[in-house]
Amino acid sequence: MRVVPSEMYSELLSNLQSVRQNVNQDVVEASTGRSVNSLSDNPMAAGQLVISNAQIAQVDEFSYSVSTVQGSLNTADSALNSVVSSLTQAISVGTEAAGGTLSTSELQALGVQVDQIQQQIIGLANTTYQGNYVFAGTAVSTQPYDATGVYAGNMSVNNVAVGQGQTASLGLAGSTIFGAPAVAGQPDLTFQYLTQLSTDIKANNQNAIATDITNVQSALNNVIAQRSSYGDTLQQLNADGTNLSQEKLTLQEYQTTLIGADEAQVATDLSQSETTLQAAIAAASQVSQESLINYLK
Repeated sequence: MRVVPSEMYSELLSNLQSVRQNVNQDVVEASTGRSVNSLSDNPMAAGQLVISNAQIAQVDEFSYSVSTVQGSLNTADSALNSVVSSLTQAISVGTEAAGGTLSTSELQALGVQVDQIQQQIIGLANTTYQGNYVFAGTAVSTQPYDATGVYAGNMSVNNVAVGQGQTASLGLAGSTIFGAPAVAGQPDLTFQYLTQLSTDIKANNQNAIATDITNVQSALNNVIAQRSSYGDTLQQLNADGTNLSQEKLTLQEYQTTLIGADEAQVATDLSQSETTLQAAIAAASQVSQESLINYLK
């Protein structure tokens, strides 16, 4: 009796294909470390993976925002620290000039020193972070202060989302820190006080110098008070950053539980699948030889 080989191989080929698919699946799991590599592997797990990936992406976005705000606030805080030092120095210069024992040339030199301190502070008030002015309000592309201390920014504040329903401020408007003038278009109060201190020192106006020192001290106190908000926000952002890192770690651990492959088990399965495949190939080869002989009879 003659048997057509193709009819005899049908079941064997089906079995071979099934075994080969198992081998391929094990190879993919071994190489990716994941038990779910396509929707068909586990539709429910794949759907949960999509959701958790979106959650991780949002956490990453919030973490980036936290990092950006921290960078901006740290830059601003460092600048304000220098402003505090400069104003303290101006008060010291004023106190020295108020002694009434200095020569005209010495007073002129001290007045020039106050002028230099004012320019240093104006430079600090124009500090940038990543190309944006940190004391310009929301007008971050506009230089906030000119050489005389007139403010060109606005009084609004940028707020950035750093969590679900949570925002953080990028800082304060310059005029909040340096004292908005009573008349628009005039320098902020800090710079008015420094200008007046310099003028009175150069003129050896002793009575006025005492008043000027008091005004500059008031400006210093305001800078210190406003600067405290930066420290408070940075402290909160540090906590937010830690929470976001933990949230991401939790989501990643969930994903590992959801689709992670057991490496030891995968290695065992792959070895068994390869052994089964070789046995199936050998069986198919044996049947092929026997079929050919039967076919030729």
